[in-house]
Amino acid sequence: MLVLAGTIGAGKTSLTHMLATHLGTPAYYESVEHNRILPLFYKDPKKYAFLLQIDFLNRRMDDIKRAWKNGESVLDRSIFEDSLLFHLNADLGRATETEVNIYDSLLANMMQELPKTPHSKNPDLLIHINISFETMLERIQKRGRPYEQINNDPSLYQYYKDLNSRYQDWYAHYDKSAKIQIDGDKYDFVEKDADKHAVIDLIDQKIDQLAI
Repeated sequence: MLVLAGTIGAGKTSLTHMLATHLGTPAYYESVEHNRILPLFYKDPKKYAFLLQIDFLNRRMDDIKRAWKNGESVLDRSIFEDSLLFHLNADLGRATETEVNIYDSLLANMMQELPKTPHSKNPDLLIHINISFETMLERIQKRGRPYEQINNDPSLYQYYKDLNSRYQDWYAHYDKSAKIQIDGDKYDFVEKDADKHAVIDLIDQKIDQLAI
């Protein structure tokens, strides 16, 4: 099980599709376009932060269970990133301490391994796409989701900046599986074929190392 990680606009969905095609495996994508809670969260973060993260957690576990059924799979978002996002929202006053404790306890309970389970809920490899804050802002503007635009809500600038910086510490301390970091500023794997092939080669090499 390969799992992608990275901040908003990092290219997780694109790389998931590329890897699934390359490896001939099923791909599981985060449903954003049809998420009815996400636009509500952007309008009133304090009211909807907890509900949004519980919804994401539920969807993510569904993807993990579906991925279990396949010997190989690629998921475009790590379940552990949801905790990072929720803790940021809590620090911004958008969630209470009680909500955070409930969320953390639920995540730990859902990810607990059961005896004689054929597959681990943790990935075999986490692939983190690391991009700069400037690249993040460019990607957000380019994909044009109205509720994500700083022009519509200037407070998002600081939120995005804090989110991007927290990913560095999160990846450094991630220990649930093997991991690899891709420089998303150096490799424009969405627009440039040479960069796409270079990134896939890096991941292939890492997978080969894990198979030894």
